[in-house]
Amino acid sequence: MSERGRTTRDQDGLEGHIPSAAVTGMVTGVVSEETATAAAVAAPVPPPEARRSVGLLVTLVLGGLTAVPPLSIDMYLPALPEVTDALHASAATVQLTLTACLAGMALGQLVVGPMSDKWGRRRPLVVGLLLYVVATAVCAFAPTIELLVAFRLLQGLAGAAGIVIARAVVRDLYDGVDMARFFSTLMLISGVAPIIAPLIGGQVLRITDWRGVFYILTVIGIVLTAVVWRMLPETLAPEHRHSGGTVEALRTMRGLLADRVFTGYMLTGGFAFAALFAYISASPFVIQEIYGASPQTYSILFGVNSIGLVAVGQINGKILVGRVSLDKVLAVGLGIITTASAALLLMASGVFGKVGLVPIAVGLFVLMSAMTLCMPNTNALALMRTRHAAGSASALLGTSSFLVGALATPLVGIAGEHTAVPMAVVQLACSLVAVGCFVGLCRPWRRQADAKGAES
Repeated sequence: MSERGRTTRDQDGLEGHIPSAAVTGMVTGVVSEETATAAAVAAPVPPPEARRSVGLLVTLVLGGLTAVPPLSIDMYLPALPEVTDALHASAATVQLTLTACLAGMALGQLVVGPMSDKWGRRRPLVVGLLLYVVATAVCAFAPTIELLVAFRLLQGLAGAAGIVIARAVVRDLYDGVDMARFFSTLMLISGVAPIIAPLIGGQVLRITDWRGVFYILTVIGIVLTAVVWRMLPETLAPEHRHSGGTVEALRTMRGLLADRVFTGYMLTGGFAFAALFAYISASPFVIQEIYGASPQTYSILFGVNSIGLVAVGQINGKILVGRVSLDKVLAVGLGIITTASAALLLMASGVFGKVGLVPIAVGLFVLMSAMTLCMPNTNALALMRTRHAAGSASALLGTSSFLVGALATPLVGIAGEHTAVPMAVVQLACSLVAVGCFVGLCRPWRRQADAKGAES
């Protein structure tokens, strides 16, 4: 790790790691990127050219894995009103297909994360991707909304493997500021998915029905499975794996949750994600049903928002990380999404009179763009506190985000399809809770003061 990375990390007061599954106390220590990589791969060091090549391949594969959630969710969004008509279901019932997928991704990570700590990263990942392909193919032929909800749940359970293992692999290979930068790089790669997914979904609806979306997702799953099988190396050496079963996995997670700061970052990221997912689940109805936009216009607006997400993510990774404390960047991001949520609520409730699509779209753009000041940094700040249980830690981070998001989804449609107020209320409430968790549990100013006191 660079000297600047060490300095920034010291300033953040995040030197501690959880050294084993059974130990919850924190010890001081900084592990360099070179040491972490060598220990994780446990293989002879290849020449620099080969390391760069393998690093690029791993980056692309991890980017593809982190793209699974936006592909599974965002490509399907323009079709929600059509599914409502085709399967003769209410908007709230159709939104359960999103809730089921999110809940599956949340619960699946609790299983796959500890499995990857025990058996390595590759085997659980390949099995999960194969199940994802099967579940997605069945969704394409679902004759009823009940069956679609059931297999969207299975699709989420299987797709969780890609999410949790991608983060665990990053933790195997990187540490500190370098890890935060890599997460921002993944945002650039995986950020392409939410840009093109609704655009593809909107165009698919021009030539076929909503089932065509799942046909395409099935093909994507097959391709990704083949790429992972051929190109992703094992990053967790056998001597670093956990031999215990369910009891040890639960003990590991209990130890992680006992760390107040880790739990604070976990909840901060989870509720920030819930504010984002309130937008994802409600926007098809808000933009198309309330403001009269076509599926294609909605897809374009969603793509523009995703471009903002990627652009701000690169500002975070290339400019801010390493120069500004991660906690300060996170605080700014939380402030922006809270302000944007409050503005959306005021507009939706008619405080400014009747507003058109453009002001609402601008508010959603600001909210979604600021998410990349929050999500990568909460992941990095939380994972900095653990190395030997990266899979379990990644599972807890992912589960909290998707579970809170799944719980928020039905709330945005509670008042029907003709008002955007519930969406804005849920966004503002989740943003305020995220701020409360950051201030009340993470307490970054206190850790920085303690670090300065220790230096003096």
